[in-house]
Amino acid sequence: MTPLMSVSDAAEGAEAGARSAPVSWTDADVVARIQELEESMRAAMFEQLRLIAEAECRGLFGEHGARSMPAWLQGLLNIDYRDARGRVAVAHNVEDRATLHGEPVAADLPATAAAMAEGAIGLEHARVIVAGIKKLPEHARCHRLAEVDSMLAGWARQMPPRELAIIAERLRYLLDQDGAYRDEENQHEARELHYTTARDGMMVIKARLDRETGAKFAALVEPLAAPRPELDGEKDPRTAGQRNADALGAILDLAAGSDEMPRAGGQRPHLTVTVDFDELKRGLDRGDEDGMPGTLDATDRSITAENIRRIACDCEVLPMVLDSDGIPLDMGRTKRTAPAHIRAALLQRDGVCAFPGCDRPPGAPDAHHIVSWIDGGPTDLSNLVMLCGHHHRTVHGQRWEIAVHDGRPTFTPPSTVDPSRTPRPGGRATPAQHRALIERHLPRPRGPAHALAG
Repeated sequence: MTPLMSVSDAAEGAEAGARSAPVSWTDADVVARIQELEESMRAAMFEQLRLIAEAECRGLFGEHGARSMPAWLQGLLNIDYRDARGRVAVAHNVEDRATLHGEPVAADLPATAAAMAEGAIGLEHARVIVAGIKKLPEHARCHRLAEVDSMLAGWARQMPPRELAIIAERLRYLLDQDGAYRDEENQHEARELHYTTARDGMMVIKARLDRETGAKFAALVEPLAAPRPELDGEKDPRTAGQRNADALGAILDLAAGSDEMPRAGGQRPHLTVTVDFDELKRGLDRGDEDGMPGTLDATDRSITAENIRRIACDCEVLPMVLDSDGIPLDMGRTKRTAPAHIRAALLQRDGVCAFPGCDRPPGAPDAHHIVSWIDGGPTDLSNLVMLCGHHHRTVHGQRWEIAVHDGRPTFTPPSTVDPSRTPRPGGRATPAQHRALIERHLPRPRGPAHALAG
C-alpha cells in the first residue's frame, strides 16, 4: 500500500508548496500535481476505511455511546449519515482480516481493495461495486464473487462511477434475470403521478415512473428541451428546468392535437377558458389593473385576457364567451383554428416558425393571427403566420408587428428591442427567392450568340 504522510510531513509539504506558488509551474506540472493529489487522497481514504473496519471490530462506537457505527462516524467526522453508512459498508468489504489463529484472510473484494490502495479508484467507485454485488443473487455471490469483483474493479479504473453503475446493473440483469424482472414488476406497481394547483395558480407535478415509462418521457422531452441556438451572440436564457417545462408544454400540445386521443362527448381533449367578451376585445394593457381576468375551467384558476388572446390564436382552445349576466353567448367557434390545408400551406411557406433566426426543433407550432381573430381577423394565409411556442409568446408579450409582403412575413420589432424598428424578414426563403438572390450577385451566363460575337 502507498505510504501515507504524517501530519508534520503534510505541514512541511504545505510550506514547500507556499514557497513554490503554482502560478510559476508549467502546465504539465499543474496537471501532474492534480493527479498526484487525487491518488494521495484516494489512498488516504482507503487507509481510513481500514481503520473504520478496525474501530467497528473493537466496538468503539458503543464505548462512545453511539447506537451504530454509521451514527458514531457521522458525529466523529461531521459528515452526512448516508456518507457514513456508505463508508462503513465499503470498509466491510475491503478490510484484511485474521482468523482466531492469526492467519491473514484476504478482503471480500480484493481487486477493489487493491485498486483503492493504489489510488486508482475512489470511494464512490467502491460504493457502486459494493452495491452492485449486494444486488446479485446468492448463487452468484457464492460462486462468482471473485470474477465479478475483478471485472468491476477493472472497469472502475477506466470509467466514472455513474457509468460503472450502469455496467453493474447490466451485469446483475445478466446473472439474475428473474430477480431483475421481479424488480421491474415491483417498480410498475409502485408507479405514481400526482398533480395539484398551488396557491399561486401554478401546477405542481410529482411523479415516480417505471423505467419503461421514464424512458419514453426522457425520449420525448430531451429533443424539445434542447437550448435554442444563439441569436446575435445571445445564448438561450432559459434554465434547464424552464426548458424541460417548455418541452412538456410542447408534448401536451402535440397530444391534444392528435386524432389518437380519446374523445369525450365527441370532442378531442381541449382547454376551456371563460372570459368577459369586452375585456377580451380590449386586450388589457399591461398597466390596466382593473381588467377582469378569464378562468381556466379545468383548474378554476384565473388567467389574464392578454394571455387568452395569445392562446386563442390556434391550438384546441375553445373560448366560452359570456354576456354581462354571465350567460354563454358562444362556445367553441373552432373556425378560428387554422384547418389542415391552411396549416400545411403555412408550414410550406414559414417552416415550423417564421420568426427571424428561429431554429427551434419541430414541436407543435401555432398559427398566429396577425389581426386577432377576436378583432375579426380572418383565418387565411394573408392573416396567419406560423410561430413556435416561445416566439408566439414573444410576439404577444413584446408586441411585435407582422405583415405579409409578396408571400413572406416581415417582423417589425418594438422600440424596446430595436429603437430604429427596422423590419426583419421572416419565414423560409423559397427556391425562387434563392435564385433571385444569386442572380443579383452573379451575372447571367452569356448565350451562344454572344459567345460567337465575342
